[in-house]
Amino acid sequence: MSNTCVLCNAELTSIDTLLGENKLSDGGNLCNKCLDKVSSTHQELLYNLNAFSINDIKSLVQTGKIEPETEQLQKRTEEAQINSMVQFMEPGDMPHDLYKRRLKEIKYQMEQIGANLSMFAKGEIKELPRILAVDEVILAATDAQFLKTVDAGVLLVTPKRIVSVSKAMFAPVKVNTYPNETITEVSFVSNPISPVIKLHTADKVVEFECFCDRLDAERFYGFINKIYNQVKTQKEIAPTKEVESNLIFEQLEKLGKLRENGILTAEEFAEQKKKLLDQLS
Repeated sequence: MSNTCVLCNAELTSIDTLLGENKLSDGGNLCNKCLDKVSSTHQELLYNLNAFSINDIKSLVQTGKIEPETEQLQKRTEEAQINSMVQFMEPGDMPHDLYKRRLKEIKYQMEQIGANLSMFAKGEIKELPRILAVDEVILAATDAQFLKTVDAGVLLVTPKRIVSVSKAMFAPVKVNTYPNETITEVSFVSNPISPVIKLHTADKVVEFECFCDRLDAERFYGFINKIYNQVKTQKEIAPTKEVESNLIFEQLEKLGKLRENGILTAEEFAEQKKKLLDQLS
């Protein structure tokens, strides 16, 4: 096995091989820096790297696209994409090569969103390829476990749902999902040591404790607050504006009567009317 990157010839470091060998179909390896560069143009490389050769990579760098070398390679790539859509909840259900590709892609997504997960979350991260489908992008993540439990846990946000993955030592993984349509709002309880994130649904409130990184928990809540509390805020604003409009029209009616009774001059009426109408805009 070569210890250098086939694209830039830099020596591979322990970080480059931390997620497993970045091996191409012809046996060469990419460093993570080069992998990040080429995958920004062709994201499929993240989870199906060993279906491409160094010639494919060089073609991508030079032309911005990859031409499959054979029909068999193209078929293998399409099969990998279809298989990646399946969720595998049992360890033995998922092919090992597919698992490695999915884990690499998920860790790459974690890096892109700046997830600051602790070492206690390693077990949960390893389970994510079996839980998340390939079209389910991770938008945010933080260390969080159910309140009053000792399980390590991770709370994730995807475009479709919030997912809780928790695992106690020597115990099976626990997965709880909360689809977007079931979440009515989210709230946050500040604490200098372990703040609490609450997910409100129609029939219950689920509480998660974040004792590993308070600032990261606050950042995570700031993200989900913009998503799940936005609809509630809009619903509250609309009735308020309607009430304000009714009051302004009442004031306009009173101004009209004051002018008719000679209490206000035409100029004074026009000035007060303009001020009220400006509040409607």
